[in-house]
Amino acid sequence: MKAFRALLRSELSVFLRDKAMLTFTFLFPLLFIVIFGYLLGGTGSASGSKLGLVTPTGVDGSRLESVVAEVGVAQLQRYAAPGDLEKAIVARDVDFGAVWDGATLTFVYDIRRTQENFAFEELAQGIAARFDLANQGRSPLLDVVPMVEGGERNADWFTLVVPGILAFSILSAGLFAVAGHVTSMKQRRLLERLVVTPMSPVALLAAIVVVRLGVVFLSTLATLVTAVALFHVAFHVNWLYYALFLVAATVGTMGLGTLLTLVVRQPSSASSLANVLSMLMLFVSGIYFPIEIMPSFLRALSMAMPLRHMADAMRYTTGVMDMSELRFWMICGTFLIGGLALLPILARYVVRVDRR
Repeated sequence: MKAFRALLRSELSVFLRDKAMLTFTFLFPLLFIVIFGYLLGGTGSASGSKLGLVTPTGVDGSRLESVVAEVGVAQLQRYAAPGDLEKAIVARDVDFGAVWDGATLTFVYDIRRTQENFAFEELAQGIAARFDLANQGRSPLLDVVPMVEGGERNADWFTLVVPGILAFSILSAGLFAVAGHVTSMKQRRLLERLVVTPMSPVALLAAIVVVRLGVVFLSTLATLVTAVALFHVAFHVNWLYYALFLVAATVGTMGLGTLLTLVVRQPSSASSLANVLSMLMLFVSGIYFPIEIMPSFLRALSMAMPLRHMADAMRYTTGVMDMSELRFWMICGTFLIGGLALLPILARYVVRVDRR
């Protein structure tokens, strides 16, 4: 136990001295959250949208205004002329506009807002349909009640991205803990000094696991708090499941990193391979791009990616997406058992100075 504590202190000291790893672990997830939050936050959602309305003098716009209120536009801003409305749309004082001249209802959009216009167009179609019925003195035949399946009603694109970034930070920390850190220790000949002490390979990997667990918990917590504080993202975190998943996913990804180190002998090659795999998984696991819009072969490929299941489990623990209890425990169990099986078995082959 004394030797393990010494290894633990040594690992923590080495990690804190590695400025690149500190930056990659703590700063990159925060930068992703801030960049995507300010640039693309609210994309895909029409909640909080603002409509600019122009009704010339002498034209009754009260019926249209009541319809707009029924459809659910958050704010309605009135303008005297179409030119004023167009300037307001360009300046983003409003999201889109409508011009009612008593005979024709025309909607105006900013062509540059390509990712948001589809949501505004859906709102416009709802306004037009409801306004047409109101002018005929009729009401809708059916009451449409939206039902959200598989997640929270108010979950937008950014709310789904944040847990995905948390999952990616766990993956990176686990992969590079072994594929980058242990191989770097070999390259810098630090492992030679440890091997001459009464140290077992399992003890070294266990020390790395404990340090990485603490780092992952602090990193994901800081990222989560940043998203909530800056962008008011609503999460309902199950902290017990959150902690259990962090442990299972970190151990599992470290097992995967150990496997990469066994396959690739050179330190730089192991780190490069881990980087390539993590980037591949980032783009096909539904972190930034919905899996549903991908071609069928990429959807099938994503099912084989650990990050896909990590992101889904993280969304479940943060209350963003629904998931069966069985699937959650299967994900946690697979990562935990896989990592615990790989680390001791492969430790004797990886943590060896004579292996080149």
